[in-house]
Amino acid sequence: MSKVLTVFGATGNQGGSVIKSVLANSKLSSEYKLRGITRDPSKPAGKALAEKGVELVKADLNDKESVKKAIEGSSAVFGVTNYWEFFNKDIEVQQGKNMADACKAHGVSLLIWSSIPHAGKMTNGKLSHLPHFDGKAEVGEYIREQNIPSTLFNAGCFMTNIPGAVQKSDEGNTLVWNLNPDTKMPLFDAADDTGKFVAGILLHQSELLGKDIYGATGWYTPTDIANAIQEVSGKKTTYQQVSDDQFEAALPSAIGEELKETFMLIREYAYYGPGGDKILEESLKYVDGKPTTLKEFIEKSGPW
Repeated sequence: MSKVLTVFGATGNQGGSVIKSVLANSKLSSEYKLRGITRDPSKPAGKALAEKGVELVKADLNDKESVKKAIEGSSAVFGVTNYWEFFNKDIEVQQGKNMADACKAHGVSLLIWSSIPHAGKMTNGKLSHLPHFDGKAEVGEYIREQNIPSTLFNAGCFMTNIPGAVQKSDEGNTLVWNLNPDTKMPLFDAADDTGKFVAGILLHQSELLGKDIYGATGWYTPTDIANAIQEVSGKKTTYQQVSDDQFEAALPSAIGEELKETFMLIREYAYYGPGGDKILEESLKYVDGKPTTLKEFIEKSGPW
């Protein structure tokens, strides 16, 4: 009898990627029956998953009993939250705790939590406006405090943030951030590659229990990104560094400070903090498949 793998955010980038990768792996697809959690299974994305044999279950992350019912009978769970839906860390933390508590109540063998480092603690409070980092990290801490069998998946910088940073003109493209030209970023294609890392965790479950896995293809600088865009597009592309204040001022007020500090975290703390390069190098040994390269992402994300 197949075990149940329950995937939250089944119709989103990360959850959808997990389902795609598990279905594509013959060992995992025979070992696990997939259960996808979504707020509205009747939407086209939900129906498409159902046609692939995924059991669709409706659940509200803010409702403890709803989450508990959704997880019942699961052997493994992939948990993810979306801070940007509410712009509220307390809501995100409670949603994560609801998933964790349900996993503990049902004796789930493995909770794979989509986490991220705690920016406030990493920077000793210097960067204190990064709730979308800190909330996920606090859920990860809670999971471990509760002794729930788990592996924390720490996603890198989303490649999907690149197009929005490119200013286009007749003369060419300009990539603009508040990063040094040689600042290294751990870039990650969430929609394609989350599942490759999670499948790797499932395939090496006992070995990776209690561990952190970092999710990125590799380290790229703004100069690397500009050069790749130029190579793919054939248009002159340069990188322009702006000050932190200039960067914040150019963004909507609701997200300006938070995104400014996000890139400060990358610039001054290498995103993951000390030792991140070694942990990522080790994590890449477990990926089920080849992660998307920067050039591959740019080729599919045009026109530039």
